[in-house]
Amino acid sequence: MSEVIEKPETLTRTKVLKNNVLESEAIYIIREVAAQFEKPVLLFSGGKDSITLVRLAQKAFYPEKIPFPLMHIDTGHNFPETILFRDKLVAETGVDLIVRYVEDSIKNKNLTEETGKYASRNRLQTHTLLDAIEEFKFDACIGGARRDEEKARAKERIFSVRNDFGQWDEKNQRPELFNMLNGKIDLGQNVRVFPISNWTELDVWQYIKDENLEIPSIYFSHERDTFLRDGLIWSADEVVFREENEVVSKRRVRFRTVGDMSCTAAVLSDAQTLDEIVSEIRVSTVSERGARIDDKRTEAAMETRKQEGYF
Repeated sequence: MSEVIEKPETLTRTKVLKNNVLESEAIYIIREVAAQFEKPVLLFSGGKDSITLVRLAQKAFYPEKIPFPLMHIDTGHNFPETILFRDKLVAETGVDLIVRYVEDSIKNKNLTEETGKYASRNRLQTHTLLDAIEEFKFDACIGGARRDEEKARAKERIFSVRNDFGQWDEKNQRPELFNMLNGKIDLGQNVRVFPISNWTELDVWQYIKDENLEIPSIYFSHERDTFLRDGLIWSADEVVFREENEVVSKRRVRFRTVGDMSCTAAVLSDAQTLDEIVSEIRVSTVSERGARIDDKRTEAAMETRKQEGYF
C-alpha cells in the first residue's frame, strides 16, 4: 500500500478500460459523502472489500490524506493475519484508526454469548457498532457491501438511511435516479454508504490485481490445521467450536472472506497469486458467502441482522 498513488491522467489506457466506470462511480460516491456529511467513517474489516475502499478513498482525495477515519469493530475472534495486515496498512497510509471491541460490549452490557457448534459474535457486533456511532456522532458509515453478496444486500440503496435506533427499514428506501444521492437526514439518523454496491466479487479481485494491492495472507493458498463439519472446512483454532469426533488434519486452503473465525469456513485451493485467485473466482459456481455459516441460520438471517443495525 506504500506505493505512489497514480493520478487519473497517468493511468494506462488498459487500466482505464478495465476500471474506469466502476472506479469513477465509487470515487464520486465517496466524494459525495465528504461533501454532504459532517462526520463520516469508513468501516474497515481488513477484508478485500474494505481494502478496495481504502484505495478508492486515497484516489478520491489524492494528494491529500483521507479526510475521515477507519473504524474496526473487533469481535476478538478475528484471524490473526487480518489484524497484522490492518495495523500494517494503517501505519503505511497514515490514516486514523478507531477500534472498538465486542468483548467490551459483552462485559459492559452483560450480553449473553452464543454457545454450541455454530456460536459466533457476529450478532453482538451490532451493539458495539451502534455504541461507537453514538460515541463519535458519526452521520455516515462507509461500508464494502455489494449487491451480489446476498439477497438482503441487493435491496440496499447506495445511501441507506438508518433511524435513530440504527435500524434499517427495507420498505422505506429513497429513490436514487440518475445517481442523485440524497444525504439529508433527521437528527439522530445516520446513513450507511456502499460505494462498491454495483461491483461483483470478480470486479473486486480484478481491481486488487490491477492495482497490485496488498491483502492478508489468508486469501492465498496455505497449509492449515482444519477439520470438516457439514461439508465445510473449518480452521482448528481455539475460538472455533470443535467436537471430539471432528478430526484435525492439514489441508491446503484459502479464505474467500475474512469474517469472524468461528463462522467463516475455508475452501480447498492452490491459488497463490492474484492471477490465480481471479482465475479461480471466474469459474466458481459458489457464492463467497457460501462459507459464512451465520448467513445460513434462517432464510432471512442477513435481513434480520440488518434491521437490528448490522453493517
